[in-house]
Amino acid sequence: MGSRLADKVALVTGAARGIGLETARAFGREGARVVAVDLDEAEGGAAAEGLREAGCEAVFVRADVSKAADCERMVAAAERSFGALHVLFNNAGISHIDDGDAESTDEAVFDLTMNVNLKGVFLGCKYGIPALRRAGGGSIINTASFVAVLGAATPQLAYTASKGGVLALSRELAVIHAREGIRVNALCPGPLRTELLMKYLDDDAKRHRRLVHIPMGRFGEAEEIAQAVVFLASEESSFVTGATFLVDGGITAAYVTPEE
Repeated sequence: MGSRLADKVALVTGAARGIGLETARAFGREGARVVAVDLDEAEGGAAAEGLREAGCEAVFVRADVSKAADCERMVAAAERSFGALHVLFNNAGISHIDDGDAESTDEAVFDLTMNVNLKGVFLGCKYGIPALRRAGGGSIINTASFVAVLGAATPQLAYTASKGGVLALSRELAVIHAREGIRVNALCPGPLRTELLMKYLDDDAKRHRRLVHIPMGRFGEAEEIAQAVVFLASEESSFVTGATFLVDGGITAAYVTPEE
């Protein structure tokens, strides 16, 4: 067990799978007490149980991050369970299978995506920032995406717009709260070998089309993103705030529109 997050209490939304699950595990290995939050009670509860079995203090809270009352409750649960909140990882997000371009995307799909991906981050910060202030400062990491800084060849307009909003929100909060010792950074993962992306890239041709743009020539792993989150959560990143923190295998440095 490490000690980079010793004596810290960390809340992770979307903790049941993918980046959230791997980050919750990494937080636990580094000594944090973890509040695992997810809408899926079965998988989220199992994630927290797995953390406890690995020797980490952890609790599960079921929450829909698009609901203010749920976000208020998850933060209150962190303080009630462990006495404080020092790290807030607003990671929960969706990518809707019917998210396309402006013409093809239904208004309901757009609204749902915005409510979870952008409003959920806002609500997490709305209730989390006072808790971090009570703890004397801390770190907020908001999951954006590499598509927030470039135009993706495969349209998913609502997702891309929501993640662009996360970037802007994170920058502004970083400026507002810097003197309070509250750091806010936007994590921008590149294409990952996770369920969220692989449901779109469901054949070799689609996967190849994305891979040709990644200089490292492979998809990232959720565990690799988790290590970046640990850095942003820890005091190792004490002078990092307002950052667009890209962990993308070089794709944003090399991206061009593919030839058909």
